[in-house]
Amino acid sequence: MRKERIIRIQDFIDELGLAGLLLSIDKESPCNAIMDSYTGQEKAAKYQTPVKSVTYNSLEASESCLFVCKGAHFKEQYLEDAINKGAVCYVREGEGTSSCDISSSANSASVTNTDLTYPEATEITVTDIRKAMPVIAKTFYGDLSEELKVVGITGTKGKSTTAYFMRYILDDYMGGTGGKRSAICSGIDNYDGVIEEESHLTSPEVMELYTHMNNALDSGITYMTMEVSSQALKYDRVEGVTLDVGAFLNIGADHISPIEHPDFEDYFEAKLKIFKHCRKACYSLDSDGQERIKAASKDCPCVITFSQKDDTANVFGYDVKSNEGKVSFRVRGCDIPGCENFDEEFALGTFGTINIENALAAVSMSALLGVPMEYVKSGLAKAKSPGRMEVFYSEDGKRIAIVDYAHNKLSYERFFETIKDEFPDKKMIIVFGCPGLKALARREELGTIAGQNCSYSIITEEDYGEEDVNKICEEIAVHVEAAGGAYEIITDRVEAIKKAITFMDDDTILFLPGKGRETREKRGNAYVDTPSDVEVVEQYL
Repeated sequence: MRKERIIRIQDFIDELGLAGLLLSIDKESPCNAIMDSYTGQEKAAKYQTPVKSVTYNSLEASESCLFVCKGAHFKEQYLEDAINKGAVCYVREGEGTSSCDISSSANSASVTNTDLTYPEATEITVTDIRKAMPVIAKTFYGDLSEELKVVGITGTKGKSTTAYFMRYILDDYMGGTGGKRSAICSGIDNYDGVIEEESHLTSPEVMELYTHMNNALDSGITYMTMEVSSQALKYDRVEGVTLDVGAFLNIGADHISPIEHPDFEDYFEAKLKIFKHCRKACYSLDSDGQERIKAASKDCPCVITFSQKDDTANVFGYDVKSNEGKVSFRVRGCDIPGCENFDEEFALGTFGTINIENALAAVSMSALLGVPMEYVKSGLAKAKSPGRMEVFYSEDGKRIAIVDYAHNKLSYERFFETIKDEFPDKKMIIVFGCPGLKALARREELGTIAGQNCSYSIITEEDYGEEDVNKICEEIAVHVEAAGGAYEIITDRVEAIKKAITFMDDDTILFLPGKGRETREKRGNAYVDTPSDVEVVEQYL
């Protein structure tokens, strides 16, 4: 049983002060507060109030919680709702810079200002709410990555598949040694022993991440695997979390937009930050940007490499064989700290050679964790990633549909390379779209690739959000046509898939990228329930 922690408002004041983020407490300067002693027990008692939960979601606010005011769509009403539900403290961002640090003190602030909007709750103002959130989470939950073994994966493509490979390996290992099923935080779903849900973000916000880690520990779970997105690294969602092992898979231009990364340099730099969070790490020698990756990896004390092309890698994959998508390959491992050298044959439970890179990353991370190779082999042989390269056949077995989460240039290119190797005589139909206001270059890149590789494209919605879905589709269509492809626009995704199925014959493969098994579309500010691509294919193919 884990020891219960009692965290008070004063603890948040102290830690935010030590982090240099504190501007004021109840509109009073913390520097003036340090010089003054408390003038009464009533004033001191306010900051000794216990905090029972932390959240930035007013729907989750409850008695004795600390509420964080954050988000592009934040409204004062959310704070008012949290106060009405019993919030005893709230943290918001103010202008200016912190003028002093607070080192633990009972003399941290005095309440003399009577103009507070919500006098019943303590107001803490900070210089940067993003940087404050990991401090708040770690103060409330403690340093959970000292107790839970955390595996982190970043890359432009393959994060979800690699995360699921690790999940199957670790589950087999735990199953064979009396442990609990491992936790996962991925772009597909989250599981922590308490919560099991479809995810909205590749990497959750830091406070949700700490909740998942805490739930996992309370459930007796030993390992958690998580995808680590560029946004998570850029905006401190994994700040304060130490990864037992991390993987850098690959890099390609993506997520360039006004609300993500202004340019490729910003995107690449964010990805490279993963090495600062790792006790041990691995990276692919087959990725672009080798010099930068190697230099950044020096931030980690123990690093190995993996490759399909360079036999000097610590983990080298070779002798790859595929029979109608069923894949086997050999892996040679050498000079891996804590792991004996090996040369073993592996098989994949997932379709296609496209996943070899992800498998090599999983083998590398497992070796660094000390997982016996028998569990690595058995886990990979069973591993399936929901919505990743899922293959469906018509009743007569002649027509094929493939559902995948592929959503950027690198993943599209790898997919079409694989399909041409596996099915050289098949023609392709694709149903796809691009998200609203994000990764704007995808409209040209994916439109061009579709036009070059597919006999027909149906362009549709893919989480268009606050942008006009017709505008997005028309922008994609320009590039499909320029690449010589035929197309039509059907903005309803379900109808688009149904129409594509009617076009199929025995020589056709239907490719449905982007959404996998997701059961929601982001339309405007809301996520709307919809049938998944898998459901539609199973019903109509």
